[in-house]
Amino acid sequence: MRLSEANKNALKIELAAVSTKHRKLDSEIRHMIEAGNYDQLEIQRLKRKKLQLKDEIIAIESKLLPDIIA
Repeated sequence: MRLSEANKNALKIELAAVSTKHRKLDSEIRHMIEAGNYDQLEIQRLKRKKLQLKDEIIAIESKLLPDIIA
């Protein structure tokens, strides 16, 4: 299935937004752990959210990259 340029651009914008959220969440988790004053359940919740964002990134990237049949 071929994507139109408009669809590709929309996916690229979405990919950038989700990637930014992922990086910010990673930074937030790192800062909380470095500070040493954090709730373990909160860290687990944030890590779960980070994994969900990573799954979204992979899904968007797979839509942008054509299937290569070897």
